[in-house]
Amino acid sequence: MTGLSTLCYIEKDGRYLMLHRTVKKNDVNKDKWIGVGGHFEADESPEECLMREVKEETGYTLTSYRYRGIVTFVSGDGVTEYMSLFTADGFKGEPIACDEGELEWVDIDDVWNLNIWEGDKIFFRLLDENQDFFSLKLVYNGHDRLVSAALNGKPMELFDILNEDGSKSGVVRERGVAHREGSLHATVHMWVVRKNEKSGYDVLLQKRSAWKDSNPGCYDISSAGHVEAGDDVLNAAIREMSEELGLSVKSDDLHYVGVHRGSFEAVFYDRLFKDNEWSSVYVYTEPVDIGAMTLQESEVESVIWMDYEECRQKVHDGSLPHCIYEDEFRMVGEYLGIKQ
Repeated sequence: MTGLSTLCYIEKDGRYLMLHRTVKKNDVNKDKWIGVGGHFEADESPEECLMREVKEETGYTLTSYRYRGIVTFVSGDGVTEYMSLFTADGFKGEPIACDEGELEWVDIDDVWNLNIWEGDKIFFRLLDENQDFFSLKLVYNGHDRLVSAALNGKPMELFDILNEDGSKSGVVRERGVAHREGSLHATVHMWVVRKNEKSGYDVLLQKRSAWKDSNPGCYDISSAGHVEAGDDVLNAAIREMSEELGLSVKSDDLHYVGVHRGSFEAVFYDRLFKDNEWSSVYVYTEPVDIGAMTLQESEVESVIWMDYEECRQKVHDGSLPHCIYEDEFRMVGEYLGIKQ
């Protein structure tokens, strides 16, 4: 079944007017909180449908609204909706009871805590960031699990959200939403090392691209990345080393050090970024020629070798601009047998 519909979030005093869909038994949105809107009638434009549906469901006549994007919603159980997404900040009239459920004004920050579709959090993030008109495709598995998402035709990164013991919670979340909420997710950290005559080992550090969404321009682990939803940890490690450094790595070449739990909060580009990682840490000891590396420009600006002990001291005293977890770096040193 395919349909055309509108969805509108009316804003007043930092709150959205939310509809708790509790009435219809076979409603795909049953028990969810969404905005107001509905299906097109014959020959209606998106704006005509918007005005009519808002009037019918709330009693309000919109006086100021903005067309924000198209959301292709694929439920996975035979329902596909092409939703014209609007926000509105002006209206007049008296409120009425809604026959679709209960209407309630909710603080915008609190909307995230309601029973909403995981994909709705993506467009809430885009709205918060005042993104230009966008096309967002959301595909589900027939229930509440997000399977894939694409923004303006480009796939978005999805993560398995983890429980505190590292097991999968069953929730799949988009990268930007995960970092907005500080959701625990899996990453891989690969330290490339070589023997030297000082502390015993050099470590390869990458300088992060100036365009990274967090810690731009800082020195970091040799290679690191997220484990995408449904992916295997070792596959993710091999992929990241290939993409970031151009290294062809075999799983047997990666020596497992352990798990590191790391988290921080910081503001980048005027937005709060919350990181909360369950990181599988590896050491790579095979010969590497950094002059022959193919660096991923969007991720890595450059790479350098540095003696382990020199690096540890610089990380500790802050003389190196970095985003390295000191306790993880000690884990690596202990695995390599370096006295600290």
